[in-house]
Amino acid sequence: MKKWIFTVMLVLALSPALGCSKAPQGEAKVKSQAIQVKGSDTMVNLGQAWAEEFMARHPEASIAITGGGSGTGIAALVNGTCDIAQSSREMKQQEIVLAKVNGKDVREFKVAVDALAVIVHPSNPVKELSIDQLSDIFTGKTVNWKEVGGEDRPILALSRERNSGTHVYFLEHVVRKGNEKGPEQFAPSTLMLPSSQAIIEEVSQSQGAIGYDGMGYVTAQVKTLGVAKAAGGPFVRPTMATAMDKTYPLARPLLVYTAGDPQGLIKDLIDFILSDEGQKIVEVMDFVPLGKKA
Repeated sequence: MKKWIFTVMLVLALSPALGCSKAPQGEAKVKSQAIQVKGSDTMVNLGQAWAEEFMARHPEASIAITGGGSGTGIAALVNGTCDIAQSSREMKQQEIVLAKVNGKDVREFKVAVDALAVIVHPSNPVKELSIDQLSDIFTGKTVNWKEVGGEDRPILALSRERNSGTHVYFLEHVVRKGNEKGPEQFAPSTLMLPSSQAIIEEVSQSQGAIGYDGMGYVTAQVKTLGVAKAAGGPFVRPTMATAMDKTYPLARPLLVYTAGDPQGLIKDLIDFILSDEGQKIVEVMDFVPLGKKA
């Protein structure tokens, strides 16, 4: 993060009657305003890129970006300990109600689109899986790769931790196959990891691993699978094009929330994120800009 150093002039009052002296002309102070942004680990790097460019344009702004998961960011917004929550899932009704109880009428802004990639080790011969097959893997019904056309090797299922919006999305749209209130749960054997980077690192080192991550985090050290809504396909891989045309079944919006209508520099930051310049950063960071067409 860019650091801005300001020179502060200490002015001594000569007497109570004189009050505070004015700074010499041409040496006007610039008052720094801190903005706290917290939430989705999927969006941390994207938020950092937005913040750095915004601060270059607004030296008076000091923006801190931290992760911890979408749920953590939303809780911080509700509790008044951050100004903007980044989230890879929509706020739950109970979170909205709690925010209102705390006197906050939250505002939602869609800022980008992400494709949630299902990833395996590059040596894994499996190239595609249906939602049903993925659900069976992550609920523990399928425990060996040979059951889905792979080698005779135990499956190591990896997930983000429960405070992650990516975890919630995968639970509802894959494990529960689109039924938000379904009974299915991640198998107890599923290894919960704290960050997107941790998922990438574990999959790249384990031939039996399978995990999921935002498309912007995928590296050459892992392989993405084609995913289909039904057993017969079509199987579609996560790319910017398939996220844009909505043929990839695990495309999702990325969101930011504020506690009421944004004002001042916070509004300026939101406006910048939604501007052409802000959306170009979205594309550079391997997410899908708003309004982008295939």
